[in-house]
Amino acid sequence: MAGGGDHPGANKRKREAAGRPKAPSKGAGPGDAAKRKKTYDAPAAKPKPQPVTAKEKRVAAKEMSESRKMKRKPNYNLEKELAVLWEKMRCRDVSKENRSKLVTEALRKMDGKYFEIAGSHVTARVLQTCVKWCSQPERDAVFVALQPHLLHLSRKKYAVFLVKKLIKLATKKQLALFISSLHGHVASLLRHTIGAAVVDCTFHQATPPQKRSLLLELYSTELQLFKDLTEQKSCSLLETISKLGLQKSSVLQYMTTVIQPLLEKGIVEYSIVHTVILEYLTIADKTSASDVIRQLIPHLTQGSSVVDGDELSGVAEVPTKSKAKKKRSSEPLLIRIMQTREGLKIGLACLKHGSAKDRKKIIKSLKGQNMKLALGDYGCLFLACLLSIVDDTKLVTKVVIDELTKHLKELIFDKNGRRPLLQLLHPLCSRYLTPTDLNCLKYSVPSLVSKDEASESATKVNLDSKLDDVADKEHGGSEDTLVASDSKKDPFKRRQELLVKSELFEVLIETCIENVGELLRTNFGKDVLYEVAVGGKNNVLEGVTDRVHVLHNAIASDAARPRTEDVEHAFDNYHSSRVIRKMILDCPEFAATLWKKALKGKCKSFADGFSSKVVAAYLESPDSKVKDLAKSEVQLLIDGGILKNPDHKAAEKK
Repeated sequence: MAGGGDHPGANKRKREAAGRPKAPSKGAGPGDAAKRKKTYDAPAAKPKPQPVTAKEKRVAAKEMSESRKMKRKPNYNLEKELAVLWEKMRCRDVSKENRSKLVTEALRKMDGKYFEIAGSHVTARVLQTCVKWCSQPERDAVFVALQPHLLHLSRKKYAVFLVKKLIKLATKKQLALFISSLHGHVASLLRHTIGAAVVDCTFHQATPPQKRSLLLELYSTELQLFKDLTEQKSCSLLETISKLGLQKSSVLQYMTTVIQPLLEKGIVEYSIVHTVILEYLTIADKTSASDVIRQLIPHLTQGSSVVDGDELSGVAEVPTKSKAKKKRSSEPLLIRIMQTREGLKIGLACLKHGSAKDRKKIIKSLKGQNMKLALGDYGCLFLACLLSIVDDTKLVTKVVIDELTKHLKELIFDKNGRRPLLQLLHPLCSRYLTPTDLNCLKYSVPSLVSKDEASESATKVNLDSKLDDVADKEHGGSEDTLVASDSKKDPFKRRQELLVKSELFEVLIETCIENVGELLRTNFGKDVLYEVAVGGKNNVLEGVTDRVHVLHNAIASDAARPRTEDVEHAFDNYHSSRVIRKMILDCPEFAATLWKKALKGKCKSFADGFSSKVVAAYLESPDSKVKDLAKSEVQLLIDGGILKNPDHKAAEKK
């Protein structure tokens, strides 16, 4: 090149090495240089301004949460729409027409996605509410869509409530289909802490043959494998074993493998579990039965970790609801199982065949729960048995009697609440307990009762039944038939300590005196009043007869009041006339007091209607002194044809 200069490329490399900017090309203007600078030195994108105020931070956090949920949940937008509809349809003040429209709209949005929706804690509630309020065709469509997945959903934390709702509202055909799908899975599902609730719900809704089909799967492997065998209609496990020719040892072994995981996991609050355990105890040997009872007692005396919510449709965020659930879960399991006869028998088995230490645990767990037990259909029987067999009367007084004493008036007037009191005053009386209740109270595990005790108990029951026929069938049995395995105290002494030594009788008599008029005229109150007035069975209140006489005066004073239109007279009332008549026949002291205060010289005015039974009772009394009191006055009424002769009435009945 001319002038011997370097190559242009070399000059370029030299300039870059020296850090000098590139020379502008020929003919380039200042605008082009600016463009080139913008091209090569373009600044980074402007960062999003950070939230400063608290409100901006909340908005930013909400936006981030929404974006994450949309990525994580494919049906997030649908969930939001359903939640809005749910809030409207579950309101109490919404009309049926509007609720029906909302339910139909929600089901339309969920159509084809029922299985995915059932597993979400939000949408599962929506679908459950829709199933509750929708029409039968809509409910049938949901059932058909979910039927192949019901077993899977039964093990899911949130879907289980939807499955239970479908079972409760299922038609007979749908229930039969679901029970058929359970075949071969009953034992495994029952061992699942969540799925057990579905099996129990199905058990409650099932017919007797369907219940047998569920139970028989838990008795033997053969019954689980062969579906035809579950159609047997035998009533007990022993009958099933003999009828089907099963080996007792193999059945016992299989049932042990079923029951043991339930006891270890604490799944013992369901009726089907109670039934299985009771059947197991009928064939178990002494060691196996004792082991089951030993494992049951800790579960019964402590709060269960499983909260059996009937529905998830309630608002979980409401404090009162969460407090109620927490309170219910902290209750001893023993309180919660007293809703069924099987639960009662489980409690009685633990109470009777547990050790003295076990009974102490059971009693202490009842602290603050005795009123709930006493007012229940089966809890009152459990308390009645407890008062009849526990030797530690000091502990029973401290935990049970003292709590009941504070609510004595409520107990006396309640059908169930009066039963523990009547058990102390007159044990196992068939006037106050049905034959089924008496059989429940006498329940015991066969292998844990010695042959001598069993024969002695049977002899006492037979003797009592003979006495029933002689004494107008008033006594249901002897309290000696309710005995714990290691009980040593005399039953009469135990009753005296719980009634008199605990000072229960003082409050009891005082309550009777204060409410004597109301007690006389009520169906349930009159029973307690009668037992207190006659001193109880075997005169258990013998040491406090002076207070009993005060009660006699109070009853006689109420009967001595003149007839008015405001209050029905004691002799004219259906209940009071009969209980007063019975007191006259069974308590000569009361008969004398009543005659002096209310009847002497006034028999003619009470010679008709219900009151005539009271007057005639004096001539029916087995006590000659009582007869002599009224004979002269009452005989005149009989001779005049005003009062019917009680002897003629008895002859007519014969």
